Amino acid sequence: MNQEQQLKLQAFLDGELPEREAREILAWTQRDGAAAALLAELKNTREAMVKSEPHLSVPESREFFWSKIEREIQRLEPRTAETPGTSVFVALRRWLLPAVAVSALVIAGVIVHFKAPTIAPPARVTNVADADAPTVETTLANSDATTYRDASEGTTLVWFSYAADDNPEKNPAAIN
Repeated sequence: MNQEQQLKLQAFLDGELPEREAREILAWTQRDGAAAALLAELKNTREAMVKSEPHLSVPESREFFWSKIEREIQRLEPRTAETPGTSVFVALRRWLLPAVAVSALVIAGVIVHFKAPTIAPPARVTNVADADAPTVETTLANSDATTYRDASEGTTLVWFSYAADDNPEKNPAAIN
């Protein structure tokens, strides 16, 4: 006998089957001895449980019974009296902590904004082929210095010069 057949017998005993199925189960138990024995065992177990089950009754209604329990719990709970200073502190803490957190974030943002290094935009290169070529820069037409930069070699040369005078004494002697 499989589990489904055993469950059908239990449903028959509990009166959960439709009338047609109940007649089929009754006929099956009359033909099959194992099914009849299991049905008898289930009936005996059910009767034993009903007889051994204590019958308890509560003198009050269910709602009244639970309301008594609730009142007793409330009576036994310690009552805490709030002091006026405590509620003010709680209210301040409720609003003061988020305000302090927001102001700290604003201050951190201002510090980062003013202390952050500025990144210069990259120099515009008009001709890509000339980007690696050495460059010569002069700041003014009458400048005292000329700069030569060679990016491929990583070299920078600076020539210092001065305007020639008519006075030969001011001209330095040539260095050999």
